[in-house]
Amino acid sequence: MACAAGLLAAQSRTLDIYWIDVEGGGATLIVSPSGQSLLVDAGNPGPDDRDAKRVFAVAQMAGLTKIDMVLTTHFHGDHVGGTPALSKMIPIGRYFDHGDSIETTPAAVQLFHAYQAVAEGKRTTVKPGDRIPLSGVSVEVVSANGAVLSKPIHGGGPNPFCADAKAHDPDKTENQRSAGFLLTYGKVKFLDIGDLTWDKEMELACPVNQLGTITLLQATHHGFVNDFSGAPALYWSLKPQVVVVNDGPRKGLQVSAWETIQKIQGLEGVWQSHLALATDRAHNTDERQIANLEATAECKGNWLKASVAKDGKFTLTNGRNGYSQTYTAR
Repeated sequence: MACAAGLLAAQSRTLDIYWIDVEGGGATLIVSPSGQSLLVDAGNPGPDDRDAKRVFAVAQMAGLTKIDMVLTTHFHGDHVGGTPALSKMIPIGRYFDHGDSIETTPAAVQLFHAYQAVAEGKRTTVKPGDRIPLSGVSVEVVSANGAVLSKPIHGGGPNPFCADAKAHDPDKTENQRSAGFLLTYGKVKFLDIGDLTWDKEMELACPVNQLGTITLLQATHHGFVNDFSGAPALYWSLKPQVVVVNDGPRKGLQVSAWETIQKIQGLEGVWQSHLALATDRAHNTDERQIANLEATAECKGNWLKASVAKDGKFTLTNGRNGYSQTYTAR
């Protein structure tokens, strides 16, 4: 009877996704219905290990005593910088990444070496088509180390938005190497491709949309920073119902990004880690759906959370005010 009760409890749990505020960096914690965890990026290094502490606090709130896996999308400080400090706060089982950093500045080398030191012996390099073994869900790698999927998955096909699409020159930074994934749980599909750049987004989009349509999108590159990311041909063909923007007070979600997102067919909601202070209220979502309203110096580090049921219903909640909204996957 006890085993049966435990199985029933596991089946009734939701898939939980937390967007942890790391001031315009990346830190997305995914807890599967089985209780297994995947942290995607760990925010910035310093000051005072702020971002690692925020990740640790959310992990504790989620009931975790360890983080089973960490996926580092790429080796920029706002994504990997918090990893060494976090590894001292909570055990981490395995590390996944796209392969070694391509950047050679002293700061970049220092960041990568600090990551190598904590990941040694527990590190796996991923490539498009690989799966990350998070129990109870499917996590498919769609981009890594400058490569993207070579054939469509989940109903992808010819993309009508390619006809007038603009091309950008290839990016030569770690952003272009971002390891991105498509997570599927029941009817819900969640896409996170880190800071993948416009040139690689176009490879995912044209002439064929390789990903099909999705339910939930983490806006690439913190809300298409300076149009380095955010190719409309990709996002308009993905048709996400809900977009979550992990922006900073003055990083990401400029006017052009907001306008691209608003033209997504069937869009039902936009949620933001921060009020975008560099633009105006007309280019921000409903204030109830923004986790942090202040500039960095006053920021409280509030989180956003999605609770996803296997039947396709999912609820977004704002940690600042408790406001929530429920959607149903199409």
